[in-house]
Amino acid sequence: MDVGADEFEQRLPRLQELVLGADFVGLDIEFTGLRTSLSGPQQISLFDLPSEWYLKTRQSARQFTICQIGLSVFTSVEGEPNKYVAHSYNFFLFPTTFGILDSEFSFQASSVQFLNQYGFDYNKFLKNGIPYMNEEQEKKIKHSILTGNWRVRSSLDKDQIKVVIDEVTRWLALAEEGDCMTLPGITGFQAFTVQLVLKQALPGIQAVRTDHGVTVKKAGKQHRWYLEGASCDGEGRWKEKLLLSARGFSVFFQMLVKAQKPLVGHNMMMDLLHLHEKFFRPLPESYHQFKRNIHRLFPVLIDTKNVTKDIWKELNFPRVSNLSEVYEVLNSDLNPTKNSGPVIIHASECEKYAETKYPHEAAYDAFLSGSVLLKVAHLLLWRLHSAGPAPEPSFALCLEALAPYLNQVNLIRAGVPKINFSGPDYPSVRPPVLLLSVSRWPGVSEEQVYREFQNLCKFDVRRLTRNQFLLLTNKFKDARSVLKEHRGHPTLRVALYRHWRHSPDVSCLLQVCGVVTTWALLAFLLGRPSP
Repeated sequence: MDVGADEFEQRLPRLQELVLGADFVGLDIEFTGLRTSLSGPQQISLFDLPSEWYLKTRQSARQFTICQIGLSVFTSVEGEPNKYVAHSYNFFLFPTTFGILDSEFSFQASSVQFLNQYGFDYNKFLKNGIPYMNEEQEKKIKHSILTGNWRVRSSLDKDQIKVVIDEVTRWLALAEEGDCMTLPGITGFQAFTVQLVLKQALPGIQAVRTDHGVTVKKAGKQHRWYLEGASCDGEGRWKEKLLLSARGFSVFFQMLVKAQKPLVGHNMMMDLLHLHEKFFRPLPESYHQFKRNIHRLFPVLIDTKNVTKDIWKELNFPRVSNLSEVYEVLNSDLNPTKNSGPVIIHASECEKYAETKYPHEAAYDAFLSGSVLLKVAHLLLWRLHSAGPAPEPSFALCLEALAPYLNQVNLIRAGVPKINFSGPDYPSVRPPVLLLSVSRWPGVSEEQVYREFQNLCKFDVRRLTRNQFLLLTNKFKDARSVLKEHRGHPTLRVALYRHWRHSPDVSCLLQVCGVVTTWALLAFLLGRPSP
C-alpha cells in the first residue's frame, strides 16, 4: 500500500497499532543516490577498517536523501505460531520545507535510472512526499514556531500563498457574515502553512482544514471578539498541531524506536546510516558513537544478507546475487523445509504483492526480507533438531536460532565482512594482502595496475612505494591464482606481503635503530678510558 502526505496522518494510529502488536518489522529504503563519486583514497576499499569505511560512506548519507521507505510488519496469527500476516507499506518521503528548514540533496544519475527501470513514481516522491526531520532540525523549527519567528522561504509557496491571500481578500469584500469558501487542493502540512498565514494576514476569519482543502469562514463582530479572546488559549494547541504535521514521518520513526521490535533488512548498512541522519541526529564523526546510537535505537537488528551468506555454502544452495534470488531459492524444492516452513499471508489491504513481483519497490523488498528471515530461521531450527522431534515453531524460537547473527550487519567492500552493533567488530577473514613489485615500468599508477589485473580478477590496489603496490581481493582463489601466475614474472612479481619485512615505516624504523645503535657503540668504544 502506498502512503503519501495526504494519507499519512489518517493512517498513523493504525500504523502504531500494527507495530506495537508485531513480532518484527521488515525494512527497505530507496535513495536518490548511493555513493558520492569520489576518487582515489576517498573510495571505499577492501583495505578500509570499519571506522574508515564509515567516514567515507557518511558523506554519501548526508548528500543523498530518502525517496521511499518500505516497511512490512509481520505478526504471528494467534493460535497458529507458524503463520504470519504481513502488512506492507510504501512511504514516499520528502524533506520538510518550512520556516528556516530548506534541505539540499543530490540525485545520482545511475540511481534515478535504476529506479525508473523498476517503475518508481517520482511524482509521488516530489509532489506528495511525507515531510520529515531529525531531532536537531525539530529543535530549530519548534523554537521558530513557538516564538512566532518563522517565514515562508520557498518562492513557490510564496507565490501560492500570495494568490490565496488575494483570493480570500476579494471574497471577504463581498461575503456576508457567516459565509464560507473552500480553497481546494491544499492538504497536509501545506494546509497548516496556509492557515497560519491567513490567521496573521486577515484577522477575524476562521480557517479550518477539511478533507477537500481549507475552508474559510467570515466571522461576525461577536464571533470575531470570541476568536480574539480564544486565540491565546488555542494558539498553543495550534502550534503543537503544526509541529506534529511538520515532523511527519519522524513521528512514526519515534513510534518504531519506542516499540523496540526487531528490525530486519537485507544488506541494510546504508539504510541504518540514513535512518540515523534523517530521523535521529546528524551522523557523528565517531564510528563507535554511531554504533552505540544505532544499538540504542534498535537493540535487535537482523541482516538477512549476513545470515544467508554464512549458511548458503553449507546448504549447497546455488549462488545468488540479490534478495529476490535468495527468496526464490528458499521457495524452491532445494529447500528441504519448503513444505513445513512458515505460512506467510498478505493483509487484506496489502494484497498487491500476493501474485505480482515488484523488485526494488521498497515495501516489496521489505516483505521479502521478512519472509527470508522466517524461512532461514526455520531451516536453522530444522538442522538443530534433525535428530529428534522439533518443537512447535514460534518467533521466539526463531530468534534463538538466529542468535549468532543478531546485530551483525553486512559490510560491502571493506576490511571486515560485517559490523557488530552490540560489541567489538570481528577480525578480518579476507585473503592475505599481496605485494606487487614492478620493474621496467616507470611512473606506473594504481589505476594502471588495476587495469593490468582486471581481466584475471578484481583487486583493490594501494601504492606502498614508488615501485611497489599492495593488492587485496575478497576471494581466496583469486589470490592463489595471481600468486601462482606472477611469482616469477619478469616485470610484475607478486608475493605475500609481510608487514615487518616490507613496510616502509618498519624499514625506516629499523634503519634509525641501526644508526642509533652504531653511534652508541662508537661512543662507548671511543669514550672508554685507555688501560
